[in-house]
Formats: sequence, structure tokens, C-alpha cells
Amino acid sequence: MPDPQPPSAPAVPPTPPVPLSALLAREDLALRQIAGPSDRGTVIHWAHTSEMADPYPYLLGGELLLTAGVHVPGAAGSGTYFDYFDDYVSRIVAAGGAALGFGLAPVHDTVPPALVAACDAHALPLLEVPPQTTFSGVARAVWQLMAQARLAELRRVTEAQQGLAVAASRPDPVPSVLRQLAQRVTGRAVLYGPDGTAIASAGREPAAEASAALAELAAVVRPATARPAPSSATDTVCGSHLAAYALGTGQGFVLGVASPQRDPADHTIASVAAVLLSLLTGEHRSGAGAARSSALVRLLLGAPPEDVAPLLGAGRWVVVHARPDQQVPDALAASALGAALGSALFDLADGVVRVLLPADHEPSAQPGWSLGVSAAVAPRDWPAADTQAARALARARATRTSVVRHGARPSLADLVQHDEADAHARALLTPITARPALTETLRTWLSLHGSWDRTAVALSVHRNTVRQRIARCATLLDTDLDDPDVRMELWFALRRI
Repeated sequence: MPDPQPPSAPAVPPTPPVPLSALLAREDLALRQIAGPSDRGTVIHWAHTSEMADPYPYLLGGELLLTAGVHVPGAAGSGTYFDYFDDYVSRIVAAGGAALGFGLAPVHDTVPPALVAACDAHALPLLEVPPQTTFSGVARAVWQLMAQARLAELRRVTEAQQGLAVAASRPDPVPSVLRQLAQRVTGRAVLYGPDGTAIASAGREPAAEASAALAELAAVVRPATARPAPSSATDTVCGSHLAAYALGTGQGFVLGVASPQRDPADHTIASVAAVLLSLLTGEHRSGAGAARSSALVRLLLGAPPEDVAPLLGAGRWVVVHARPDQQVPDALAASALGAALGSALFDLADGVVRVLLPADHEPSAQPGWSLGVSAAVAPRDWPAADTQAARALARARATRTSVVRHGARPSLADLVQHDEADAHARALLTPITARPALTETLRTWLSLHGSWDRTAVALSVHRNTVRQRIARCATLLDTDLDDPDVRMELWFALRRI
């Protein structure tokens, strides 16, 4: 069977490369380069041992190939047979091998001179492996260096993601994200508009030819009705690595990046920036985003909620309060919860996520979350619904229930004139209303049927604190809280304040 044709550009595994110079610097290995270019940019992706006369079929590219020369004919070991070594080295280079390590002893006392000459001729780095260094030790050192490189890569990506997120929250988010991206990839970042014009850019500008090529690359990924367009494209011009990313707004925005290098970390960082820019450009261009912005501005300027609500596209609303069962929520968790419930109107404060939902969006249980849901209300009653949701959440957490909804059915208290009921509630509760902690503790304790433990969970306080507060309420109100009639009257009163 004929040999496969040598690939024009051997593929290397998607692992962080290890500089050959870092391996040579390991004093415990005592490796010595004796042939080939001393380019500090030479990298290896792994170590592989083979004593095959033709290792080509067993190489994937990027390897440091280790051999003790068992396959070398006897006469070749004395320095003759240059053609043999020339064929051997040329096959390693054709397979994409990055370097060759030749072990001394037990087969050869020295590296064959013909092998040294062949490696020089084919520009393949040749390392002399001393007798005290095992091939497994070399392979272990490669993996150690690779793990260090992987950790450094992950740290770099994490720091870049954090920097980009902070940039996206600034008053000028688009230019800030571009500046942060250009800094992280040590290059140039450009945002192209739907007509191909550079709207904003940051970083060091590459050569004029590379800049022109980047604009052309952006046109390749820009959506067009006449042809399908890829989501990204890459090229290399004048030593600059170019990449273009179509932003997912459907408006034709494209992110272009020109950098001196392109590795998996650079691609990940640029992809994160593309997602952020997609959100930023989409929010400003979409009608929904503009309506939400208008609603927020009008509320801040004092417009009544009922005047603002039509901009948000619904008549009646429910408010949802949510807390994770385990950890404290962050912005990403809040955004994910809002998306799961079907609303972009969410807020995170004091460990609680609040979501404003149209009444026809029925909130469902979310794994790992406790939810409190208000009654459906008109916009003018949003503050009251917020309070209802908060109390429902406290009950959900206390009873370990995934979703608790505020009861909206009429009660006996509704049969009494509201003015009279409010006056009676104020008079009855006056001794404790100046102390919100006592009022809320009494309300929660009554709603949980006098359970000390559940009330403590709902209020995030110690059960002894609950006992002390309830005892204080009983003293100030001068009443017996064990009397069910007293509890009922207090409960009706508490619902009026």
C-alpha cells in the first residue's frame, strides 16, 4: 500500500504548546540541542517514543519524537549512510514533528554525525538525551510544562472575561469593550457597521494592507440575502492574524480583530467580546430595548407606572422574588433566571433576584431556586406586589417550597370598610409599628402558625431572636398571643399595614 501523501500543514492537537526552550532549561533533564535552528519560537505539543525506521504513520504533528536509535543500521551508527538519516528526518518533518530527541546508551554512545547533518539540512531541532535521563522523564516534564501552560491560559481567559464584563458596564460600553479586547490580544479591535464602515476601534493599527484585508474579511461574515454567510472567518496578512465575527443582532454588525498571534485563548477572548457586543448593539438597535430604556427614563423622571407600562407591552403584571437554595446569586445567575422566566426585566439586590413578568407568563418552579410570586396587579400597584412577592418568598424558604403564590381571593377583612379597617389596624398595632423588625417578625410568625424555626429561616435570624421579638410584641401589645382569637385579629390588622 502506498504511503499517504505528506500533509501540507500538519494538524497539531488543541493543547497549549510548550516552548522547546523551556524543556531545554530543565536542569534535571540535562538535554542539549546539537543541531537544527535555535528558534525560541519552536514549540512542542507532546512527547512520543518510537523506534520505527519510518515513524511517519504514527505521528500526528507537533511531537518531540524520542528514539534510542534501535532502528539505525550498524554501519549508519558509525556516521555513514547519510541517505538513510536524510530519509528518516525528512519523514519526521513531513509528518509535522517539532523536534527529535536521541538517547545515548545503551545502543549508541554518541549521536551519529550523519543524523546531526540531516537535522541541520531539514531544520529539525535535534536534542541529545543523556544516559541518566529516561524518555518517560522527558515525557513527564512535557506534561508538567503543558499543565502549567494550560493553567496560565485559563487564568488569562478568566481575567480577560472579567475585564470585558467590567468594560461592558461602563457608560461608554462599546468603546470600552473594544479597548479591553485590543489590550488583551495585544492588537487591534474594530466594530464595523452594517454598511462596512468602521464605527469604533481601539488598539494598535496593523499595516495598511492588513487593515484593508480585515475590512474585506468583515464583509465575508456580514449577513446577506443573496448568500449564506459564516459566523466567523480568519486570515493572515503581513504577519497579522485576522479574525472577523458576525454579531448576533441580525443588523449586520461585525467585530474585526487583528493580532500578532492567534491561539485558542485569543479566540475565546474575542468570542466573549463578540457576545457582549452582540448584546450591546442588539439592545440599542431593537425596538424592545429602546422601549425598555424609554420606560426606565420616564420612571426616573417621575412618570406614573401606569403611563410607562404600555411601553413594556402588558396590562397586568406579577412580581417574582427569588433566591437560590445554596449560594448567593450573581449577575449571571440573575440574568439566567430572568431568561428562564421569560423576562428581561430583572434586578439583583441584597441576595434576592426580582423579576417583573406580564401576568400571562406563569412563573414555573426553577431547579435550585425558591420563588415568591405576587398577585397579578395593574402597574400602579407594583409596590404592593413587590411586598407580596417578598412575603411569599419568605414563606417559600421557610416551608422549603419551590414556589409560593400570594393568595388573591377575597377575605372576611374585605367585608369591612377599608377606612375603618385601616384605622382599627393602626390603633391596634401602634405599640409596635415604629419598630419594623417587630412588625415583620410578628407577621411572619403568624403566617407560619407560630413556628419558631420556620420563622427564623424566613427572616434569616436565630430562633432565639424570634422568641425575644415575639415576647416583646406580646408585652407591648399587652395581649396573649396563644389565644387564637387574638392571633386572628392581629393577622387581619397586619394585612392592612
